[in-house]
Amino acid sequence: MAGFLKRLVPRRFRKSGVVIPVVRLHGAIMAGGSQFRPALNLAGVAQALDRAFAYKDAPAVALSVNSPGGSPVQSRLIFRRIRDLAAETDKRVLVFVEDVAASGGYMIALAGDEIYADPSSIVGSIGVVSGGFGFPELLRKVGVERRVYTAGENKAILDPFRPERAEDIAYLKQLQLDIHGTFIDMVKDRRAGRLVDDPDLFSGLFWTGGRGLSLGLVDGLADMRSELRRRYGGQTRLELVSTPRSFLGRRAPGVEGVSVDMAERIGSAGAASLASLAEEKLLWARYGLSG
Repeated sequence: MAGFLKRLVPRRFRKSGVVIPVVRLHGAIMAGGSQFRPALNLAGVAQALDRAFAYKDAPAVALSVNSPGGSPVQSRLIFRRIRDLAAETDKRVLVFVEDVAASGGYMIALAGDEIYADPSSIVGSIGVVSGGFGFPELLRKVGVERRVYTAGENKAILDPFRPERAEDIAYLKQLQLDIHGTFIDMVKDRRAGRLVDDPDLFSGLFWTGGRGLSLGLVDGLADMRSELRRRYGGQTRLELVSTPRSFLGRRAPGVEGVSVDMAERIGSAGAASLASLAEEKLLWARYGLSG
């Protein structure tokens, strides 16, 4: 009878063993996103993070990170929210990398007091990249004339339908250097005393988890369940925290790595989303993965 009554009590309120809340932060990082094109951003993960850090008796929050990067702004916003919640609740943050935590994905991983990875995980890519397409010759061949009217001589900077200008590229490069500098400062601050002096560390290169350990980018090679049980005891329970489902039965993008059939995503999102979807696929493909 006692066992039956115990099972009626939610697991987080049972006294046997430590309960560690787990939030999965998966996907390409970008503002917006939808149920048809999931994205990892602050709006999509804030509620799950709040719920995880609200576990009163949990000594730590575990984060599973699997992201090839994306928006530096959204990456930093997620990082900042995690660190603020950790300070407010006095909880330790343990990050576990799955396939990849690169570029913005690694920026989010920096929110961890400790970072663990699989030996074959991909980590790093501490750099900034901008990409796009240019179509001026295509327009000329098909007889289309591009007309742009601006108030402000630089309002149409980097227009993909006009030839590149050296001054535009130089301006974009300076923006990249500013963002790169912010990223480097974050890495040096969060990994202080653990980084090795390697000339390639901030070059944009990425490494396996094993190599990342020797560079000081991660603290150990371990899976989440094994490490948490080693740390908090064999009775430690992991409790996945997610956002409530919508009336359509779908969870918020970015949390738990929602998977939607590609044909459905393309058909529902429309042609306007194809370029963004292709860019997302390229982010994963850069590290030998597909999203």
